[in-house]
Amino acid sequence: MVKRHSESQPPVPQDVLWRVFGYREFRSQQEEIIGHVMAGADAIVLMPTGGGKSLCYQIPALLRPGTGVVVSPLISLMKDQVDGLRAAGVAAATLNSSLPPAEARQVLTALQRGEVDLLYVSPERLMLDGFLERLDVTPLALVAIDEAHCVSQWGHDFRPEYARLGQLRERFPHVPFLALTATADEHTRRDIGTQLGLSQARLFATGFDRPNIRYLVAEKRTPSAQLKGFLRRHPGEAGIVYCLSRRRVEEVAAGLRAGGLNAGHYHAGMEATERSLVQERFQRDELQVIVATVAFGLGIDKSNVRFVVHYDLPKSPEAYYQETGRAGRDGLPAEALLLFGWGDVATARALIQAGGNQEQVRIELHKLNAMVGIAQSATCRRRSLLGYFGEVLQEDCGNCDVCLDPPQTYDATVQAQKALSCVYRLGQGFGASHVVDVLRGARTERIRARGHDELSTYGVGAETGREEWMSVMRQLIHRGYLHQDVGNYSVVRLTSAARRVLRGEETVMLARPRFQPLPPSPAATADPAAGGRPAAQGACGGGTGEQQLFNRLRALRRRLAEEAGVPAYVIFSDATLWEMAARRPANAEELLQINGVGAKKLERYADVFLAELRL
Repeated sequence: MVKRHSESQPPVPQDVLWRVFGYREFRSQQEEIIGHVMAGADAIVLMPTGGGKSLCYQIPALLRPGTGVVVSPLISLMKDQVDGLRAAGVAAATLNSSLPPAEARQVLTALQRGEVDLLYVSPERLMLDGFLERLDVTPLALVAIDEAHCVSQWGHDFRPEYARLGQLRERFPHVPFLALTATADEHTRRDIGTQLGLSQARLFATGFDRPNIRYLVAEKRTPSAQLKGFLRRHPGEAGIVYCLSRRRVEEVAAGLRAGGLNAGHYHAGMEATERSLVQERFQRDELQVIVATVAFGLGIDKSNVRFVVHYDLPKSPEAYYQETGRAGRDGLPAEALLLFGWGDVATARALIQAGGNQEQVRIELHKLNAMVGIAQSATCRRRSLLGYFGEVLQEDCGNCDVCLDPPQTYDATVQAQKALSCVYRLGQGFGASHVVDVLRGARTERIRARGHDELSTYGVGAETGREEWMSVMRQLIHRGYLHQDVGNYSVVRLTSAARRVLRGEETVMLARPRFQPLPPSPAATADPAAGGRPAAQGACGGGTGEQQLFNRLRALRRRLAEEAGVPAYVIFSDATLWEMAARRPANAEELLQINGVGAKKLERYADVFLAELRL
């Protein structure tokens, strides 16, 4: 157990960061968030996957008196978190339906005695009357609600069991609350605050960018062959392949196994024990690739996933961001490939429309349209994706297929002026599709009924095809000339930047749409800012002495993990092993300077790792 501070020893988050977790510096707004919670205030935290959200509640829970209660949606996610904390010497526990009664009683006894620093619990278990009554008499350091987007119908993974969590704020008025998520647009953010009763919470938004992930999109032609071609770029590395249906999952996994790959499959139609086994084997590096439905999404906390492939189109930008964010959580380079085909759009639309809640159907259809826009973007992928979340990049990312292999551009100033003028003439009250219909002079009932065939912009773009106009509209949105209000029927409105174009003060260069079977394989380049290692290097067997040492350290880590019965990354992350291989610490003092090596892990693993480093 981490010793609590006394009155004479004020809490020092920096000390816990180093002593317990093995890191020398905070990232982004971590320190500010921790200080805010330490003072007893509420917070809503938006931080990208792999951005360090967990430390924002783990450190205050260790420094404030009482137990930190963490609400988590999945048993597997709780177990991974608890395993990692225990390895660092933290008194952590979980309460969920998978625990045998005797073990659950032990946890409750430890909780009652004040021997638990962090307790991970499912929302269903937390909201039981009997358990809430226990918490009434338990000193609480804080309450953290992870994956908080699950509370909102605007979130991509709405869960009814999260809806009751709003009762907690009133029940525990003097306990600081944190709501944490990696994906939340403006509507979801507001809804999180409303649903959880966190009207006074401070919003911390650190940005959504994951610069170590390379985003790639390819036209879906021969998906099986395209997938196998892509996997050859990642020999021996761990990755996830997402498919839309259970049948597709099993077919793709079987095809990979037939090709000699160590692949498993995962979907909600499998028995719970079977799903748990597959996930455990993947976490322990016994499976290289998992082919899965979105059911595999929230439960993944594996740090060394080097690639994510979307075999089928995701149903929303939130889902796409969340799922691609499973790659490269250790900060090292990773790739995310999307195979885009119009057949997938029709399938996804049909699945959405089968839902019974019409308001939810409307929301999800608008999100699907936004996802299609990102997939078809002829501008920087990262700009398109982040723009959806309201984040503007000042420059192209240089790390996506569009930036690495730019499409042909052309002067689209006149087209842009026509489109922007049409949006204005329509009173900025319609979606992109209707704008295009007016530009092309379509004779629809909606146009005639509203008199839009009388507008000066009616038919001014009749010579241009619908798909080209839709590409123009999408690019104007992605480049910040138009704002698309997804929460209001995807209405498009002019931004301040549009005025310069309409006045003829700015030239607009747009990209011609194009697709290719598979983005070109980029040259392996080491990027010190992203950990200094190319994406395809980590698991290859040969190469430099540094890489050979990394492979030996990784083999040692796996052996120790098997002995302890935990995933390999719980011992040390790939990033930590790479730093060891590069710096070659010669003694315990030097080993302690490696990021990810805390006091407890130093005590436990110093001798065996130093022995390997001396060989």
